Amino acid sequence: MLVFTIPAGAGNAVQESPKRSESSSTAAAMSETPDDFSVPEDGKENATPARKRPKPGERRVQILQTLASMLEQPGADRVTTAALAARLQVSEAALYRHFASKAQMFEGLIDFIESSIFTLVNQIVEREVSGAQQARKIVTLVLQFGEKNPGMTRVMVGDALVFEHERLNSRMNQFFDRVESQLRQCLRAAVEAAGSPTPTVDANALASALVSLVTGRLQRYARSGFKRSPTEHLDIALIRLTS
Repeated sequence: MLVFTIPAGAGNAVQESPKRSESSSTAAAMSETPDDFSVPEDGKENATPARKRPKPGERRVQILQTLASMLEQPGADRVTTAALAARLQVSEAALYRHFASKAQMFEGLIDFIESSIFTLVNQIVEREVSGAQQARKIVTLVLQFGEKNPGMTRVMVGDALVFEHERLNSRMNQFFDRVESQLRQCLRAAVEAAGSPTPTVDANALASALVSLVTGRLQRYARSGFKRSPTEHLDIALIRLTS
């Protein structure tokens, strides 16, 4: 079963997190294996185990994990609620007890992406003094997140949202706009320190180039069937763009 992962160690070089952590609308995966057994009143020893009901929110997490796992399959077609229900071995009606629509399921994944990334972005900004180093680590963070969560990458680049509600694409566009805004802030301080006569213009141009680098590498990763690493030769590219 998939458990979402986010890179950790944002204050240093972005490192791999404790295996597969959760935040916001998605929490750590919980097993539904029963740990107790019901015995009928007559006390017969051949009583069958009683399946425990999932705790509140537990089934919701499982649905999101399974959706992300299905999106990880290279060349996967559109994930339908029927296919998702079949993978979970529940009815489609059971899915709709936890989510009003499939669009809401994708929104749960987007919530996780946003919360995971920007929590660590804030840590980078707090811990790093150099604006250029902040920008390099933010770009590395986003690409490492995508590399460790291939299903999420398909959401981030829009491949998984082609036939879904337009608001989902709008939310992902807003996510990258927010990343670009943060990069502008970091880089403005860097170009000012370097003595640029036009720090705002320079910072805007560099931030736009870095976001294009991020989206392009994530798209290549998804379209290669998750074979071309989005972080290959990244250090050299970032030094050239931010020095």
